[in-house]
Formats: sequence, C-alpha cells, structure tokens
Amino acid sequence: MIKELIHDPIFLVKKSEDATKEDLQVAQDLLDTLMAHKDSCVGMAANMIGVRKRIIVFLDESGRVPTYTVMLNPEIVKKDGAYNTEESCLSLLGGLRPCKRYKSIKVRYQTMEMQTRIKTFTGWPAQIIQHEVDHCDGILI
Repeated sequence: MIKELIHDPIFLVKKSEDATKEDLQVAQDLLDTLMAHKDSCVGMAANMIGVRKRIIVFLDESGRVPTYTVMLNPEIVKKDGAYNTEESCLSLLGGLRPCKRYKSIKVRYQTMEMQTRIKTFTGWPAQIIQHEVDHCDGILI
C-alpha cells in the first residue's frame, strides 16, 4: 500500500529498530511507495513512511536488468574510496546538500525471506544504500 511521506525532522532523526519477519508488510508498503515515486526517487527507508524499522528499498541498476531491492537490517561493514557529493531527499525540503560517500561498500542485510546476505556494491547503488542506511541511523543529509 502506498504510504504518505514523512517530512518531520524530529521524527526522522530518531534511530530505527531492527526489523523482524513481522515487519514484512512494512517492507512491501515501502516498496509500493518507492515505485509510486519512481520518477523522482531511487531509494527509501521505512522512517520516510512513518515506521522506525531498519528497512530500505532501492532501485539497483548494477545488473543487466534494473531491479528493486529490499534490505532488512542493512549494515555497512566495509567502506572504500571516500568522496564528497551532493544529494537531495524526498523527506527534506530544499535543494541539494553536501555529504561524504564511499565508492564501494560491503553490506550485510536480510532478504524478505529473512536470509542473511553480504554483498559489495559500487557506484550509484552504493551511494543510494549509504543515503538510506543514514536514514535508519537517524542521520539527515
């Protein structure tokens, strides 16, 4: 179900709790909401729809066919190649904001089947994941 976006920075700066299998509907709602905003957004975290759970969704264009990926409890376990960039966010009003990102990241997360995975991402998908994990950690750009 498509959910309304949250713009309250007081809500958004609070850290998210770990997701469980009881939160799979939240993950689906988050995916539905991202797809409804696909013309202006490539990733979302659950707190953007009012749920403080460590769940992110994003458009992964690193493969042959772009796919939407859901990550429960994502944790960046390795970072390489720091660079400075600017990003915007649907939850925050205003334009681009400066931030530091990494060209390559290794992420530990759970799938919708609650299976643990570890995967390395580079480039644009890595940047999106870092932005959404920041949301889970209560960090706003």
